[in-house]
Amino acid sequence: MAELTQRDGTWSFDGDTVRIVPARDKRVNPVRQALGELAVPLEALAGIAYEPGRRTGRLRLKLREGADPFLQAAGGELPDAADPYQLPVESERAGVAEYLVDEVRQALLLEQVGSGPCDRYVLPGPSVPLSASAGDGTVFFDGEQIRLEWNWKTEQAKKSGGPRVFPVSDVEAVKWSPAKGLENGYLRFALVKVPTSAPPKYDPYAVVMYGFKRDLLMALVAAAVTARLPHPAGPPEPTDAVPVPADAAPVALAKAPAALGGGGGAGARTGHDGDRDGGEGEADHDALLRRLRELGELRRDGVLTEEEFTTVKQAVLRRF
Repeated sequence: MAELTQRDGTWSFDGDTVRIVPARDKRVNPVRQALGELAVPLEALAGIAYEPGRRTGRLRLKLREGADPFLQAAGGELPDAADPYQLPVESERAGVAEYLVDEVRQALLLEQVGSGPCDRYVLPGPSVPLSASAGDGTVFFDGEQIRLEWNWKTEQAKKSGGPRVFPVSDVEAVKWSPAKGLENGYLRFALVKVPTSAPPKYDPYAVVMYGFKRDLLMALVAAAVTARLPHPAGPPEPTDAVPVPADAAPVALAKAPAALGGGGGAGARTGHDGDRDGGEGEADHDALLRRLRELGELRRDGVLTEEEFTTVKQAVLRRF
C-alpha cells in the first residue's frame, strides 16, 4: 500500500481506493476537517498528478466530472486551502508522492477506468445532519428537511416571515456562490413552483455571505443537498405520460388515454354517462381541456406523431 503523511493530512492507496484523512491541526482548513475522511474509489478518478516545487510540491487528485456532489456544488469556486483533493508535499517527500501517483495511474490503466463525466454521484457527499452559520442566517439540514433561521443582520422584509422549513423534495436546485471583492456571496435554494427574482438579501430561501472564512462551510450544506437531487447528467425523471410507440396508431390510442388520466378512474367518462348535473358538466369540460392540453404536449415532445395525435384526440373527444 502506498501512503504519504504530511502536515495537512495523510493520503493512502490500497489498489482500489484513495483514502484521504485530514490532519487534526488548526491550520488545516475547516472545510477539510468538516468533510472528514474521504474514500475515493477508482471509479471516481480521472487522474492524479504531482507538481514539484522548490520547497513544497503539490499532489492533486482529479475527479471525473459529476462524481462528487461537493465539487458539483462548489462549482470550481473553492480556494486551494479548502480543496480536499490537494495535498502540499515537502520536497524531501517528493519520491513518495511520485510513487503514489504511479500506483494510482497503473491501477486506472489496469481497471480501464474512463476519464469522462459520470451520470451519477459516486461519492456520497457530506454526512448529515449538519448546520452552518454565516452572514445573515443559519441553515440546518437533516437529510430530509432544510431549515433557515435569521439573525440581527437579516433584512426585516426577509426576517418578518420567520424561519423557513421545507423538505428537500421541494428543492429544484441549490446554488453556492462565495463573496467576490465587494460583492456578497450567497447560498440559495430554488424551490419547485416558487419562482423568485429577489436579490439574496431579500430572498427568504437564501442566506447572504459576507466573505468570511466560515462561508465555506455553507458549501457543505449545498453539497449534502446536491447529493439528494437528480444528477444533472443522469437519466430524465420518469413522468406520468406513458411512451407511445411511433409505428402504430392503434397502440397510441390504447395507451394515450391512460397517460392522460383517462383510464377507468373517477376522472373517466364513457358514452353512457348521459345524466349529469351542471357541476359535473363543468368538471368534465375542465377535464377535457386539461387532457387536450396534455395531448398537445405529447405531440410537441415527439411522443406522438401527427397521425397518432389526431387519432387519440378524436378518441378523447368521443369519451366526453
